[in-house]
Amino acid sequence: MSSNPTCAIWNMPATKIPVIRDGQTFDSPRAGGRYFISGSAEALLEHTDNRAKARLTTWLVEQRRLGTSCPEISPETVGDAKQRRDANIFDRVDGILRYLARRSKTLGTLIGYRHPLTYPPPLDSRDEVYLELLAHSECVSLEDLDFLLAYLKKRGWIEWRGADIPERACILTVEGYARLAELEKSNTASSRAFVAMWFDESMNESWEHGFDPAIRGVGYEPVRVDRREYVNKIDDEIIAEIRRARFVVADFTQGDKGARGGVYYEAGFAHGLGIPVIFTCRKDSFDHVHLDTRQYNHIVWTGPEELQRNLANRIAAVIGEGPNRLLV
Repeated sequence: MSSNPTCAIWNMPATKIPVIRDGQTFDSPRAGGRYFISGSAEALLEHTDNRAKARLTTWLVEQRRLGTSCPEISPETVGDAKQRRDANIFDRVDGILRYLARRSKTLGTLIGYRHPLTYPPPLDSRDEVYLELLAHSECVSLEDLDFLLAYLKKRGWIEWRGADIPERACILTVEGYARLAELEKSNTASSRAFVAMWFDESMNESWEHGFDPAIRGVGYEPVRVDRREYVNKIDDEIIAEIRRARFVVADFTQGDKGARGGVYYEAGFAHGLGIPVIFTCRKDSFDHVHLDTRQYNHIVWTGPEELQRNLANRIAAVIGEGPNRLLV
């Protein structure tokens, strides 16, 4: 094993963790944390540009928000990253704010960072913070990140302390926390509820007599992506619909082929945006729900009528009645 292992994605210092399978596991600040990558996927990265690598890193960050502590990169994952749309500038800035908030143990916590390329390995905590900031803001260079940090300072969302780059520290300001609070409540006027679920014929009755009437009965419009016409790539439309939603209903019922990866992804993406997620699962599938997700309070249901009743009650209690309630 190399004495100075590097991240398979970014060729930056990382910890390599032994595995007994075809591939490698790394704990990489530049990739935002731990991940496994197969040998065939790693070979594809040799022909992948930095923008696609940044989008792949964003995918890893989102997966960890979902509760997957060590996401796995396959050749398909690399291919999806190449096709994925770049994050917009506002999402990248908000990603930095969320990261700083998680790093801040108390209000006014001073978070130090410095250019990691200025100093030889091994990395210290300030280098790791800088690399993690790159990961959480879909940046491809130090200059990209400096530009975004300068914007945050100009808006008054962070303050700088100490010397100029290459070494600096920042504080998340009251205005920065206010911005995060604004993000959390930005969808409160929406009448839409995004439903992430298994789109199988066996779920039709549960939809028609459970999910759909429960959501409409409390005053919201349920949105299923498989029942809408789209011109753009479906993944982009899913992300757009989640952003528009007041809340997400994520049902983890699965069939013989196993867990519905899309449901986990969509629930995690909504969590990352601060959009409330209501977890549901049919009773015969609940034992198969991922351990990290099972900690959330699921509505465990056996039939459509029970699902409708309990889901409507949960929405009313947690979210409140929607703007369409008087029309029902």
